[in-house]
Amino acid sequence: MPTAADLLAIMPFPDIDPIAFSIGPLAIHWYGLAYVAGILLGWAYARRLAANESLWPGNVSPISRTQLDDFIVWAALGVVLGGRLGYIFFYDLPAVLRSPVRALEIWNGGMSFHGGLTGTTIAMILFARRNAIPIWSLFDIVAAVVPFGLFFGRIANFINGELWGRLTDVPWAVVFPTGGPFARHPSQLYEAGLEGIVLLLVLAALVYGMRALKSPGFITGVFVCGYALSRIFVEFFREPDAQLGYLLGTNWLTMGMVLSSPMILLGLWAMLRARRQAALQL
Repeated sequence: MPTAADLLAIMPFPDIDPIAFSIGPLAIHWYGLAYVAGILLGWAYARRLAANESLWPGNVSPISRTQLDDFIVWAALGVVLGGRLGYIFFYDLPAVLRSPVRALEIWNGGMSFHGGLTGTTIAMILFARRNAIPIWSLFDIVAAVVPFGLFFGRIANFINGELWGRLTDVPWAVVFPTGGPFARHPSQLYEAGLEGIVLLLVLAALVYGMRALKSPGFITGVFVCGYALSRIFVEFFREPDAQLGYLLGTNWLTMGMVLSSPMILLGLWAMLRARRQAALQL
């Protein structure tokens, strides 16, 4: 008679259609809905943060709700354009150079977080300058809400059966339809938990418990550093992109690790800078 451990030896992959629903010829994918959910929930949370003036330096919010409503369009463009361009340059450039139309074929490779981060950063800088908003405070409010998007994005990756993990025999391993007849780490769920839930809770504790927004740049530093550490950790369980493979040796150093490593130093610098600036104002 099989034991409970035997029955849980492999976690079944949920047979969920990547297409959530269709309206005539228009197919709405879970991946697209994940982006919408992440942006809308992040926007709603950002509005709450902006409205709570006690959280900000001098008890004065640096941004109005109207400005946040305008910024959501800038942020969406930064995420989508930056994410797609980042994937092309970091992961798929040779193939795109051979066939430029591939840049539009999002089904042959999706989005890069590091590219999306770069695109959103450019959008924030331009928007802050245009609207006379303190740049570090805008960075902070966006950093505090980004985990919503990361969580839903990784759940969508899991539903799509993409970006799966390395071969494993852990009890919660999953056999993905696109990953061959092998049990793999559900690394998308690891990332959803660390980059999404854990990072969101840590940032919220700092915002509300330690009033970290009063030190502009500190929340940004924690987010950047926290994401980088989470991503590097999960990369040890995630299968590298097939067109790149491992960059060093046979089982370690992936492009995700390379792109995330400088973020740790950048995040630490932002936190130290924020603390120094706060100390000078005392």
